Amino acid sequence: MKYMSILALLIFALLANAQKDKPNVIVIFADDMGYGDMSCNGNPSIKTPHLDRMAYEGQKWTNFYVAAPVCTPSRAALMTGRLPIRNGMSSNKRRVLFPDSTGGLLQVEYTLAEMFKSAGYATGMVGKWHLGHKAEFLPINHGFDSWYGIPYSNDMDGDSQVINALKKGEKLPWHKGPHWENPKSEYWNVPLMQGDKIIKRSPNQELLTKNYTEKAIDFIKANKAKPFFLYLAHSMPHVPLFRSDDFKNVSTMGLYGDVIEELDWSVGEIIKSVKAEGLAEKTIILFTSDNGPWLSFRTQGGIAGPLRDGKGSTWEGGMREPTVFWGPAYIKPGIIHDIGCTTDMMATFAKLSGAKLPEVKLDSYDLSEVLLNQEKGPRQEMFYYNGEKLQALRLGNFKVRFGNDQQRPTELYNLALDPGENYNVIKDHAELVKEMQTLRQAHVDGIIKVENQLIRK
Repeated sequence: MKYMSILALLIFALLANAQKDKPNVIVIFADDMGYGDMSCNGNPSIKTPHLDRMAYEGQKWTNFYVAAPVCTPSRAALMTGRLPIRNGMSSNKRRVLFPDSTGGLLQVEYTLAEMFKSAGYATGMVGKWHLGHKAEFLPINHGFDSWYGIPYSNDMDGDSQVINALKKGEKLPWHKGPHWENPKSEYWNVPLMQGDKIIKRSPNQELLTKNYTEKAIDFIKANKAKPFFLYLAHSMPHVPLFRSDDFKNVSTMGLYGDVIEELDWSVGEIIKSVKAEGLAEKTIILFTSDNGPWLSFRTQGGIAGPLRDGKGSTWEGGMREPTVFWGPAYIKPGIIHDIGCTTDMMATFAKLSGAKLPEVKLDSYDLSEVLLNQEKGPRQEMFYYNGEKLQALRLGNFKVRFGNDQQRPTELYNLALDPGENYNVIKDHAELVKEMQTLRQAHVDGIIKVENQLIRK
């Protein structure tokens, strides 16, 4: 009996370790949230206790990026581990997909969901997709077992003046009037979908954050007996801003603060559910945003904290995002200053789940040793694309913004000393700039473009 007890303990330990080797993964993606919108990143007006605790118990990354400063290309990069210039999801003419777009993420692209599925995971998505609303491009045709959400931004299928300005790539002015100062769901005809079916047009956007949270928790409960990948892509705080009755006038930062505090509540509910189902020791959660704050909407657009500019730009405020990893059995707590990017999730989660990476050109580094042991990260460079234009490059602590003869000179910033990009130090680092220009050219020469999906007819 003694030997049987020891054998049982060994089997239990082996099973526990096997389960630990396949963590559940939850990616929570905010929409247009600024680097300075979390209280643990210094916001003096918004309370984010759940994100703060997540940061305290896990890792807060201070140099974590997305691969584009607007929705569609940023999301394509997260899903594929590839820069948008490689998968046809970037354009100088149309920055994102619109309701009249015919393109989307191509079937040949291998997604995070497909990767997890190959490793035996259940896969589910809740929230905003924005990688194509035609049937062939929907989440359920890109590796997700289920999807509940909207196919594009919550301001689409609505105000024609705004949509036309976006299509032309114009910088939006501050829009006064009821559409923005006092938004109502009926001003927009956005479809709410489940799988490949539209279940409602113009849904009550005040309930989106709550409904997404409930659907995410339902997925967690339904799949608790096996490893799962959940992608929760919130529609907020993209304008128009909506929050439920429970979060009206709770923040000292007004409507925008209310929206962020409800998102923080949602994070808390997800973690509470993970704990209630006994999954805390088996789960990794990533929280970040798809791009920086939409500053042209002033107090409804969030803030980038110490960083310069916001959404739509390749300054730090447009692409460096508030980012936290949580997972008690996996993540070694601390503040991480290493460079990371959403494209790195493909290689990182492949390592943690035991999945195989696709045999295509990836822009993905394995960050697992940083997450597990706080080892030095492998990523040293970051490419800043605006549409199809490579506008800047980071190498270590230095970031060069490439100029042109007609409009602006090349500039260099030391982001460790000057995260706000205020002080051009190019005169002191001529050789470094040459090295970075060589790296840029090698990168550009290695790009093999595919059919552009944002302007496909």
